[in-house]
Amino acid sequence: MRPPRCPAPTPDERHRVIRRGPGWTDNLPLSFPRSPELLRTFSRRGLVSRLSRTVLALAAVGALGMASAQTPKTIKLMVGFPPGGGTDAIARILAERLKDELGVPVIVENKPGAGGQIAAQALKAAPADGTTYFLSHDHTITILPMVTKNPGFAPATDFVPVAGFATFVNAFAVSGGTPAKSFNEYVNWVRTQGNGKGSVGVPAPASTPEFLVKVIGEKYKLDLVAAPYRGSAPMMADMLGNQIAAGVASVPDFIENHKAGKVRVVGVLGDKRQAAMPDVPTFAELGLAGFEDMPYYGIFAPAGTSKATLDQFSAAVAKAIAVPEVREKLTAMGLTVGFMSSQQLASREHAYAQVWARIIKNSGFQPQ
Repeated sequence: MRPPRCPAPTPDERHRVIRRGPGWTDNLPLSFPRSPELLRTFSRRGLVSRLSRTVLALAAVGALGMASAQTPKTIKLMVGFPPGGGTDAIARILAERLKDELGVPVIVENKPGAGGQIAAQALKAAPADGTTYFLSHDHTITILPMVTKNPGFAPATDFVPVAGFATFVNAFAVSGGTPAKSFNEYVNWVRTQGNGKGSVGVPAPASTPEFLVKVIGEKYKLDLVAAPYRGSAPMMADMLGNQIAAGVASVPDFIENHKAGKVRVVGVLGDKRQAAMPDVPTFAELGLAGFEDMPYYGIFAPAGTSKATLDQFSAAVAKAIAVPEVREKLTAMGLTVGFMSSQQLASREHAYAQVWARIIKNSGFQPQ
């Protein structure tokens, strides 16, 4: 039985059907009724279907674009001291491994000056988008705000701790041109050769090394004057050139030149001798107790950085320092390597601040 024939469309109807696009009915069965009303219905359905697919495709592209925008192409790890010092070397060891853990380049950016103050101010001004971090030890985060009237940043409100990765101790070292082979020999040398007066280099003004110089001078009845530098690298250069007889800085700052015999570390702080230099006595052994609380190294981000971003970076730090090669390099520099979460780093900083607030107050120092 033949299907019923539809009445032929009028010229206006034919015009309307053809305008919807040539060939769109070619795949319909020959027996399919081709009334103008039915054709217009299918045409509308096809248009809606095509529009739906287009909208979904555009939404997918937009989602991919958003995901890409949330993944930084490069991460900056700022350091508040010049290249060549201990903190710079530590940052470069970590950055190399963090690159592998995060899948993006991690670049160390040195912003030296004012004991890390310039770098800290730069972190405060940086966007909280996971592209900028600050690797610092205790001086910039804990000490500077206590000894500077207007540091230009407030760690408690401007920064958020991401992860800690090590503690360390400060050390007293003498230059190669100084005849003293021990701390007691240095004390006697200052008394006899310097009339009880001497200059001791420190990496930054109003830093823990400077307060240590003051405490040591008082303990041994010496007129020791701290000579502040813009970081440990220039201080070390003067010690290697015998321009200054002694210096106080972190073990990582001295370790390489100590091993090479170019300077001699004669005393370390902390509650026990350091694995990297087991022959060097602690100051507690030398009769100067009360400095057993060890400074720390940590990484900080601008306040407002998302928790997901912080957690990702913190996990990367934990994995990086667990790599044997990284751990060995940091330990060889005189660090006690150990992961601290954001909360643990915050607690560590708070406890350290309490110890040094008391020491600074007792010294009579007034914020400058």
